[in-house]
Amino acid sequence: MKHLSVISLSIVLLGFMSVQSSQSQTIQVSAETEECLTCHSDIHPGIVASWQKSRHSKISPDHALKKAEIEQRISSTDIDSSLRFVAVGCYECHSLNTDKHKDAFEHNGYTINVIVSPNDCATCHALEASQYSKNLMAHAHTNLVENGLYQTLIASVNNPHSYANSNLAIGGTDTLTDYESCLYCHGTRVEVKGSVTKETDLGEYTFPVLEGWPNQGVGRINPDGSKGACTSCHPRHDFSIETARKPYTCSECHKGPDVPAFPVYEVSKHGNIFKSQSSEFEFNAVPWIVGKDFTAPTCATCHVSPVVAPDNSLVLERTHQFNDRLAWRLFGVPYAYPHPVEADLRGVKNSQGLPLAVELSGEPVAQFVISKEEQQARDSRMRKVCLSCHNSEWVDNHFARLDNTIEKTNEITYEATKILMDIWNGGYAEGLPQGKNIFDEEPERIWTSLWLFHTNSTRFASAMAGGGDYGVFANGRYQTTGQLYKLVDYLRVRGEAPGDETEETIE
Repeated sequence: MKHLSVISLSIVLLGFMSVQSSQSQTIQVSAETEECLTCHSDIHPGIVASWQKSRHSKISPDHALKKAEIEQRISSTDIDSSLRFVAVGCYECHSLNTDKHKDAFEHNGYTINVIVSPNDCATCHALEASQYSKNLMAHAHTNLVENGLYQTLIASVNNPHSYANSNLAIGGTDTLTDYESCLYCHGTRVEVKGSVTKETDLGEYTFPVLEGWPNQGVGRINPDGSKGACTSCHPRHDFSIETARKPYTCSECHKGPDVPAFPVYEVSKHGNIFKSQSSEFEFNAVPWIVGKDFTAPTCATCHVSPVVAPDNSLVLERTHQFNDRLAWRLFGVPYAYPHPVEADLRGVKNSQGLPLAVELSGEPVAQFVISKEEQQARDSRMRKVCLSCHNSEWVDNHFARLDNTIEKTNEITYEATKILMDIWNGGYAEGLPQGKNIFDEEPERIWTSLWLFHTNSTRFASAMAGGGDYGVFANGRYQTTGQLYKLVDYLRVRGEAPGDETEETIE
């Protein structure tokens, strides 16, 4: 790096120092980060510009810790002196825990990690990293990839299909397709597969070869063994709290139709107000005060952010365990059921041996789901968010409607499952009783669409206090009952399903 012009470094540092002076404080940039900036300001100006406008470039951990507790964005207090008194720069993040990083490599005299993991961010954000590790999101990769049922669904959707002799055959896994489809959001496993030497504008360099990279999925398995990616919500290299608080960030994965949170939000009254008035909101403030900094919630308001009253009193603490305020798991499974006790679902099985915390009858498997008391506690936390803007009658009625929606959508899924069982037992398709793929024939896809898309949309429209037509004709109850009619018609045109003593029933 040292062979680049001093002019480049001067431009970078002068630009940086001008930001410092506007803050009326002197923030030292480490010599290591200065050296990084010398080269990367020329070859990656976008990255450098993002970092320069970030809070990391303008404040040291020591300055952050001197703020009032309610204003702090940092949760670690025991920070090494080599990091505590300098700006959080390139070297400060990319040189952490190199002994644990399989992606660490020698680079201009320094040992550098390609990927900054949650374990690295925990240096300053220990509480947030710990909370995030308890998320279903943090385990999204393993919960998907190591679940045989979901793997069958992925294969039926992603794998190559070939037609011969009036039959479709499903081929082997297409890894690159998986990377840009399901694992885009769930996260890949990033593994080091040797090294490669490349000729660059700055000379010859050797880099690690990373399989599963790039990726910013919420459950990414990192080369240091940690799970998750803070950059899913706080994009590198500015790690903006403003970006994380706006609904567009969540929409990257929660778009639907299987997880239709964003389209439902867009047409809800909350989304309407956001689109009309968000230019007047203050998204960078900490604390983020209800009624002062914003007047309609975003995803972050309900699921992550602290709820702070205008007098600066804390109504509800910030959390990065996103189900901390959620009593129900609404999507990704045939039935809505109380949230799982553990975020790692690899040991979960129902009475039929399926890797689900719910029976095919809709009954939760008690040992794997949170108790009624814990449901009430989480429900109470979410109600505090609602009560910041709405009266108790509004909130009580809202949650009563949600409970009713969960009950009714579960009931209709159960009816659809009974029809599908008759189709299987009648020999009109091969599925669970025959030990075959349950997602690769027409009635199975009809059944899957019912719960994966349409009941999900209905529940989200109810849970998010609006969503208008998403609960009815856009992708809701109309389509749900429509799938039910299709299943019945499929059975009728093939004759009545026979009943015999070997028939498998739903328990």
